[in-house]
Amino acid sequence: MISTPADPGATPATARALAPDLARGGMLLLIALANVHLYVYGRPLSARGYPVDMDAVEQAVALVQALLVDGRAYPLFGFLFGYGIVQLAWRRAALGLPAEAVSKLVRRRGAWMIAIGFGHGVLLWAGDIVGAYGLLAVLMAGLLVRGSDRALLVTAGIGVSIITVLYALTGLVRLDGQRAFLPSVLIPDAGPAALARLFEWIGYGLLTQAVGVFASVALGAWAARRRLLDEPQRHHRMLVRVAVLGLFAAVLGGLPAALMTAQLWTSPPVLASVVAGALHAVGGYLGALGYAALFGLLAIRLARRTSAGPGTGPVSGALRACGQRSLSCYLAQSVAFGALLPAWSLGLGEGSRVWQTALVGLGAWAVILVIAAMSDRAGYRGPAELVLRRLTYGARSPQQV
Repeated sequence: MISTPADPGATPATARALAPDLARGGMLLLIALANVHLYVYGRPLSARGYPVDMDAVEQAVALVQALLVDGRAYPLFGFLFGYGIVQLAWRRAALGLPAEAVSKLVRRRGAWMIAIGFGHGVLLWAGDIVGAYGLLAVLMAGLLVRGSDRALLVTAGIGVSIITVLYALTGLVRLDGQRAFLPSVLIPDAGPAALARLFEWIGYGLLTQAVGVFASVALGAWAARRRLLDEPQRHHRMLVRVAVLGLFAAVLGGLPAALMTAQLWTSPPVLASVVAGALHAVGGYLGALGYAALFGLLAIRLARRTSAGPGTGPVSGALRACGQRSLSCYLAQSVAFGALLPAWSLGLGEGSRVWQTALVGLGAWAVILVIAAMSDRAGYRGPAELVLRRLTYGARSPQQV
């Protein structure tokens, strides 16, 4: 009788590739900026949750965010999630675990992520993405672990097509003066606000976002099989091309929608709005790939310049530490925003300017980045990561992160 090897548990910190962790740390800044302006309430809203009555500074901030953040952050998140699933699978395959056992592990991890996302969505932020990625892990485990490269690329193509159509249709949507992107932000009582977030999380946070990012999860798995970020030196030329072309496409493709979002192009023709939405979606996916490649190039540069080892400088070390604790840092952002901005807490989001909330997002990310770096130096692991890994693997060594 052949015995099945024991699961090795989570990857030790010393064995983790640098580039994906750098990308996760930087990605969390994009996530903070993508989310924080949606806490603004009490002002009539227009495209993509931005206020209608923006001043010149707000318009500038909205333009930059629409070009570089909105529709780019979450595809990058999905890419890195799919990449991490394949890293998890390869480590277990190297130890002789059968593919079916690895798929079951991915599904179990995904199920617990749905539970964490549910708690996060109901208690803090209905736009939670953790549950959506957990759902995708459950549904796509077999594809990510055992599917062919062709199946991954076909899945990605289908996903990009769907999200392109959906974004095109958003060109027909008018918020008509709605005063909060998510109505729960407007509710002053904690109990009713939590109930509203439950339904918002199911419809928007879980289902809509899962549809929106499953293509990037498949692309991340495809890239991981080629070790594009694990061994970036081998793929330097490719990463340069992807970074330049991807970010250029994000800006060029996103420009029409960004001008509409920033209220710099008012009353566009319906056809122009539809085409702008579609271009924004495609540009978002290409931009996410560009960001991922950019962090791969950063890892190469750090490996060449840092004699003490890549990822040990103050900034790169903080980004790496944040990336290793990405789930904890992501949840911490919602704690900060939830304590300050919605009507059921301090209510500072009421009537706030877009540039003010952007500063809140940047400040929260910076503080969390410092805390992550301090935790890394003290040898403390991310609390959310410890909980998820304990639920997924059982009791493990504290040296595993």
